[in-house]
Amino acid sequence: MVFTKRLRDGVRRGEITCSVRIWTNAHVKVGARYRMDEGHIEVDSIQPIGLPDITPQLSRESGFLGVVDLLKIAKHGRGQNIYLIRFHYIPPAIFG
Repeated sequence: MVFTKRLRDGVRRGEITCSVRIWTNAHVKVGARYRMDEGHIEVDSIQPIGLPDITPQLSRESGFLGVVDLLKIAKHGRGQNIYLIRFHYIPPAIFG
């Protein structure tokens, strides 16, 4: 999963643990890990939702100022299906 640069610190700190994406079909799988900078994102759940489910609170949970801010970033291509993805960040392993 790719996150806009301004959200990455919040994801790494565990403050952002969900994302709304508008795709033609789901691009991630539950349990799969996706590289983010030096660590990984592990997907905990994917749930189809509707536009009315995108509330100001969900927008803030996702790291955005509000619904309009989220919708500007969430749409990827021609997709019309809205997904709520919950995840957690896995920091890089510490060796030594």
